[in-house]
Amino acid sequence: MYQHAQQKQRNWFARHKVLTAAGALVVVVGAGAALTGGGDDGDSASGKVVTADQGAKGKGSGGGEQKAGKADISGSGTFQVGSDVKPGTYRSLGNKSGDNCYWERAKNAEGDPDSIIANDNVTGSSYVTIKAGDKIFKSEGCKGWERVPEKKSGTPKSTTVSGNGMYRVGVDIAPGTYKSAGNKADGNCYWERAKDALHGTDSIEANENVTGNGIVTVTPRDAYFKTSGCTDWKKTG
Repeated sequence: MYQHAQQKQRNWFARHKVLTAAGALVVVVGAGAALTGGGDDGDSASGKVVTADQGAKGKGSGGGEQKAGKADISGSGTFQVGSDVKPGTYRSLGNKSGDNCYWERAKNAEGDPDSIIANDNVTGSSYVTIKAGDKIFKSEGCKGWERVPEKKSGTPKSTTVSGNGMYRVGVDIAPGTYKSAGNKADGNCYWERAKDALHGTDSIEANENVTGNGIVTVTPRDAYFKTSGCTDWKKTG
């Protein structure tokens, strides 16, 4: 158990890096500041906050109530890619902080840190893309994973999103400039603009740890916006 906890921490630090003003990559995000997931395709109502726990059951952008579909992958287990699970992008909805949801993509079944391609600790909802070259997908304590279509659908109408979430740009969150105010130094507020759901360092377009006010412009080119430990993000432009 202790070894597994150490493994999660090492890989967390290896992945969450922040660009400094000088352009160098430095590790500044702690293992306890787990990134969290937000809503799903079109799960935000106009002007409402999309919270981390609304993924499993919430108001859709079209005004209808959205529920999680049938899981394609169980939330707990180790699966071989290609036989047990198909490559593609999946989402897990409604994970609570006490569930200790954890997933990883691995290049083999040896179980050591060097086997891990990418991993994450999840509260709320998360997206992850499993590639054809991956050998293993592992999930512990998560809600079931549902495969999502590659083509985007839905029209995001929310002007405010929760400070804990992973949002698909153009589906869950509209492009634009967002502000998160009053973040405390010990709140571990973190945001990330990502070009895919592979969760590697190469996936990060830009990211930052925030104390006080945070301002970020989510562009139409971004695939996802991820945020953890922040106050609500309100669209300002």
